[in-house]
Amino acid sequence: MSQQEDRMKWFHEARFGIYVHYGLYSILGRGEWTMYSERIPAAEYAALSDQFRPEPGCAKEWVEAAVSAGAKYMVLTTHHHEGFCLFDSKYSDFTSVKRGPKRDLVREYTEAARAAGLRVGLYYSLLDWRFPGYFEPEKYPESRDALLAQVHNQVRELMTNYGKIDLLEYDGGWDARLKTKRPQWAEFWHSADLNAMVRKLQPGIIINDRSGTDEDIVTPEQEVRPGRECASESCMCIGDSCAWGYTRFNPNWKTSEQLLQHLIQAAQGGGNYLLNIGPDPAGRIWNEELERLHAMGDWLRVNGEAVYNAFPCPLIGSSKPNTVDLNLQGPWTQKGKFGYWCIFRWPGAEATAVRIKIPVKRVTLLKTGEEFPFEWNGRTQRLKVRGLPVFPPDALCSVLKVEFEKEPELGAEEDYSLWLKG
Repeated sequence: MSQQEDRMKWFHEARFGIYVHYGLYSILGRGEWTMYSERIPAAEYAALSDQFRPEPGCAKEWVEAAVSAGAKYMVLTTHHHEGFCLFDSKYSDFTSVKRGPKRDLVREYTEAARAAGLRVGLYYSLLDWRFPGYFEPEKYPESRDALLAQVHNQVRELMTNYGKIDLLEYDGGWDARLKTKRPQWAEFWHSADLNAMVRKLQPGIIINDRSGTDEDIVTPEQEVRPGRECASESCMCIGDSCAWGYTRFNPNWKTSEQLLQHLIQAAQGGGNYLLNIGPDPAGRIWNEELERLHAMGDWLRVNGEAVYNAFPCPLIGSSKPNTVDLNLQGPWTQKGKFGYWCIFRWPGAEATAVRIKIPVKRVTLLKTGEEFPFEWNGRTQRLKVRGLPVFPPDALCSVLKVEFEKEPELGAEEDYSLWLKG
C-alpha cells in the first residue's frame, strides 16, 4: 500500500462528513460573501467582531449533530475570505481570541470532535479581502507579500497547535487576476512549499486541490461529481441557497430523501459527501437542519453498511441526483461479492434488475435480514426478487443486499430478441 493509499483509507471508509461554515458573516445573515458582495469597508466589517458571541458549548453541539447524522468526520471553517480567524494567531489581531468572545473556537471544536471519535478537518481560505495586494498584487506588492506571509504562518499554526489534523481543505486559491489558471494559483501562493510544510508537520493528512496543486481530493460544490483522477468529496448545502453561511431566510430546504440520494450517489461514484450546516450568530443550528441530520442518522444506523466503506458497483442504477433512470429503482454500491441495491422508488411485491451477469446466491432486506425468493436467468441476465413488502420497508430508501457468487459484473448489451422471446 502506498503512502497516499494508507492516508486515504479512513476517508474512503467514512464516506460522510459534516461541514460547518461559521464566522462574522453569520451575524449579518446574508451569506459568507457579504463583505465582498456589498463592498463593506474593512473597518466597518471588523466592528462586527464586537457582536460575535457564540454560546458556550456550541462546538460540542455541532459535533453532537454530526454524530447523530451518522457522519464520520467534520470540517470547520477556521478562516474564511473575510479574514476573521476562529483560532489564536500570533500573526493577526482579527481573531475570536483577541476580539469578540475571547475564545479559541478551533480548539473547542477539535477537542469535541476527537472526544466523539470523529476525524478532524480544518478549512482555511488562502485569500483575505482585507489585503489590497490580493486584488492588485503588482500595485500593492507589500500587501501581497504580507498576505502570503500570513497564509504560510497561519497554516503552520493550525498544523502545529491543535494536535493531529486528518484533513485540510483550502479555499480561495484563485487570485483576483488569474482566476481559473490553476498552475498560476500555485505559483502565486507558493503552494508547493506550503503543502510540503503541511505534510512535514502532519504526515498522514489529506489535502484538497484548491491551492492550485494536485493533491489527494477534489471538492466540487453543490453537485455530486465523481473524481476523475483522484478521490472526490461533494460539498453541498442542506438549503438551496447559494450561501454556505447562515442566511435568515431560506425557504428551499432539501428533503431528507434528497440528501440521502446525494450521499448514496457519492458513494456509488467512489466519493464522499460533505454536508454543510450554517449556524446562526449564537452558533445554534437550524431546527430544519437538525431534523434532516437526525433522519439521515436514523437511516444510516440501520443501512450504513450500504454506504460506509462501500465502493462503485457496475450494475445499472440511478446516476443523477433526484432522478431515476428509465424505470429503474435506484443505485447500487458494492463491497466485494455483495451488492447493495438502494431503492428509492419502491416497486411493490416484485423488484427486477437487468444485465446481471454473475449468478445470485441470496437476497435479503438489509434493514431486517429477511430473505426473499428470487429468480436469476443467466440467458436473459434478469434478476427478479419476489415476495417483497407491498409498501416500502423504509420511508427514505430501502436496501436489498444481494450476494453474488463473485464480484458483480454488468452484463453486455443484450440481444433484444432474447428479452422479447422470454
